[in-house]
Amino acid sequence: MTEPQWPTWGADVPSPTTDPWPGYFADRGHPNARRVGSGVEGVVYRLGDGRVAKVWTGRPPTALTRRVYAELAQHPLPFATPEILEVQEHQGVVVTYERALPGAPMRGDSAHEDPERELPVQHKNALLTVLRGLASVPGTDAMRRLTVQGDDRPLWQGHHRFQDALAALVTRAVARHGGALAGQVPDFDSGVARTLSALRSLPDAPVTAIHGDLVPPNIHTDGAGGPVAVLDFGFCTTAGDPAFEAAVTAAVWDMYGPYAREHAAELTRLFAQELGYAPAALAVYQAVYALTTYDLFGMDNTDGHFRWCTEQLRHNAVFGAQVS
Repeated sequence: MTEPQWPTWGADVPSPTTDPWPGYFADRGHPNARRVGSGVEGVVYRLGDGRVAKVWTGRPPTALTRRVYAELAQHPLPFATPEILEVQEHQGVVVTYERALPGAPMRGDSAHEDPERELPVQHKNALLTVLRGLASVPGTDAMRRLTVQGDDRPLWQGHHRFQDALAALVTRAVARHGGALAGQVPDFDSGVARTLSALRSLPDAPVTAIHGDLVPPNIHTDGAGGPVAVLDFGFCTTAGDPAFEAAVTAAVWDMYGPYAREHAAELTRLFAQELGYAPAALAVYQAVYALTTYDLFGMDNTDGHFRWCTEQLRHNAVFGAQVS
């Protein structure tokens, strides 16, 4: 098993020289605990014996999250998924013990590492394998009961169709701080109306497991480029149309690189062709993602994710229509 490697963005964590957590783990029978990285959820330590520990700085996992992890682990997927083995709390901080996942990140996050213009064939094949694998897992009641990042209620609450649940989410998200988007995106109100109408008009689709954040650091690959693990479920994890997963993945694989729009368009075409998803549905779901995540990290153009969402909406075939 390859030593786990983890992304290094986002978390406000102590430097290794002042880090108290190795001592905490040593007191609990793990004398060789070593920090291996940090992400938006927290800081990860290698403990040995096939285990890692995560010290949570973000929203910690709930019993429902653990149930979803267990459900995913029951399926014979061609890649490993997280499994929480134990949960502790220390001075108000949640610590989870999890099985170590193999491989290394597909590549770094595009906020820190510019992808090359040519999309590697291994990356495209790995993404298709992951999307097909997750689409083979039926959506469960526990997945429907999850709350996506930034919202205040389970996504499916009060709804029987994924598209209707998403429409309600868009309405709530726009009501939060939509004025910030409206100031940057022309014809904003009409674009929201077009998106909601198109979303509600999408046909019923299979309801399967959705990760919702398949950025490259969350996919681990082996030396040959094959996917061996998918991690960091929780940001937008739910049950729903697998075309939503494909649409979001195409959009977020490269968010900030110099060829981001080219890469998003190429992956969207690839997923439509290889997985049989309607291009119009993929465009709708990409607009929905921008409308529901725009304010999670900042609400003006000083925030990269906010800027990315405004650009997505400006160029989206459903939302932006004639906007250039």
